Amino acid sequence: MSPSSPTEFDIIFAGGGATACVVAGRLVACDPSLKILVLEAGEHTLDKPAHVQPYQYPFHMAPMSTTLTFHLGNPSPRLNGRALIVPCGRSVGGGSTINFGAYTRAPASDYDDWATEGWESKNLIPLMKKVETYEVQPGCATHGYTGPVKVSPGGYKLSICDEFVHVGTTYHKRPYSNDTNDLETCNTYSPWAKYIDGATGRRSDAAHCYVYNQAQNPNLQIWVGKRVTRVIFENKRAVGIEFTNDPVSRPGADQLLSTVKASKLVVLSAGAFGSPAILERSGIGAEAVLKRCGIKPFVSLPGVGENYTDHDVVLVPYLAADEAVTMDPLWRGEESATKDALAQWAINGKSLIASNGVDAKIKWRPDGDELKAMGSAFQPRWNEFFRDRPDKCVAIFSLIAGYMGPLVGTLPPRNYMMAAYFTLYPASIGSVHIKVDENGKEVLDFTTGFLDDPSDIIPINFAYKKCAKSTDACLPTEANSLSAILNSQREALRPVEKRPGHAEDDEAIDKYHRDCVQTTWHSLGTCAMKPQAEQGVVDARLNVYGVSNLKVADMSIVPKNVGTNTYSTALLIGEKAAMIIAEDLGLDFKV
Repeated sequence: MSPSSPTEFDIIFAGGGATACVVAGRLVACDPSLKILVLEAGEHTLDKPAHVQPYQYPFHMAPMSTTLTFHLGNPSPRLNGRALIVPCGRSVGGGSTINFGAYTRAPASDYDDWATEGWESKNLIPLMKKVETYEVQPGCATHGYTGPVKVSPGGYKLSICDEFVHVGTTYHKRPYSNDTNDLETCNTYSPWAKYIDGATGRRSDAAHCYVYNQAQNPNLQIWVGKRVTRVIFENKRAVGIEFTNDPVSRPGADQLLSTVKASKLVVLSAGAFGSPAILERSGIGAEAVLKRCGIKPFVSLPGVGENYTDHDVVLVPYLAADEAVTMDPLWRGEESATKDALAQWAINGKSLIASNGVDAKIKWRPDGDELKAMGSAFQPRWNEFFRDRPDKCVAIFSLIAGYMGPLVGTLPPRNYMMAAYFTLYPASIGSVHIKVDENGKEVLDFTTGFLDDPSDIIPINFAYKKCAKSTDACLPTEANSLSAILNSQREALRPVEKRPGHAEDDEAIDKYHRDCVQTTWHSLGTCAMKPQAEQGVVDARLNVYGVSNLKVADMSIVPKNVGTNTYSTALLIGEKAAMIIAEDLGLDFKV
């Protein structure tokens, strides 16, 4: 699975993230004679503890991390002048190897809303089931039990998350269910399952589940440390890829350009940032964008890089009781606690090593009283999008058993927890394009769009008040002292003690959120699967408009947002793309 001499393959994938691993793995399993190449800028993840041990996910956010690419947005007045940083995975398996590992599925109606032939929920539910082995409970009609990706409760049950559910169902007056990932249940508390193998306690990522398990086939090659620059065309037919050594993965290596040919197909799978950038460097995109970069327009597709969407998340820290079990000792790197947990994990896959610190959630919709409290400014968005769609939640509320913010290592060594809330269908839209800076270097022109639509801040502000009530009921008496601790570190992470009806408090909460709302690492939509006249980039069979033998298969194709942690959708797109490509190649697709 490493570089060798071939200069031509049947299929080349530009990017080795989660979706690429699914498609490549399924195709080579269907026809082992297919010569498939995956070009990935990052490194291999095979059996590396940083990737297979679920608890390690916060460590990838370190400023000097090479397993993520940190994309800097343009400063936004809606974020009080802040320039948002949006990371995305850069390794074989992409985000699936470094994410929270939270298992969530979008409601079935999200896919019906795409209004794209072949992508309706009735056609996709069998693929959702095909993906997974659902170890949480047997006999669930919408879940699968024989798929490559394992889903389990993880290796440790955190009582602090049980308290979150108890308080929420008691005071929040919402029901409880064992499964809110049945594609329709909403406004209900539930356990939060994880992409963790229940037997081994290892992360269940796309690289290990789809491609590393086929390493014995020399026809499947993965070349790491390679940055794709552009697609090579003959007339309007994609015939290969141009690439160079990635400067992060291969520091000091030459930047000479190389090419490799594809006899059957080129697939862009570089994600919501990488795929539109490759298209633009190939001369495909909006003419104004291309010309300002000195690129000769090849195909006019104004939708390339547009329609950028994400989810908006806020993490609010609190002190937790001294007797509570949290992730803090492991996340602080305490040697004794980590050694003991690793020893247990090695025996039976259990312990906090096999946890992400998040065991419960609610997919939340406001009731009548809450909707009234949110005010009239949210009403148009509610009426337009949510009111007649009872399966769509506005946000997810949860509790993280531990502190994973920027002050890890500087806060006093004790127990913490974080209230977490993220909105699932923000109305704001951004864009991602390439541009040339004053030094002639290619950089990103990234407008995040966060909070540009006035309706987006309203549920976030309300979520703070709602989560504060639930979380305060779990707190020890000294909990409010965390504000003072954080303020002493020059980082105010809790804005106010909420006093109902105080306009000053509402203003403080609003300012706080604009200062600290961040990405949920769910970037999508920049090569949207829509009609070309509606700024679409690919058709229902993932073909890029205006050329042949070029497809896109990753989260960039999503035409409308999905109410979920997006790994589940990336896997689904991979399974569907594999079917489409197999059909195009005339393969008997039975894997």
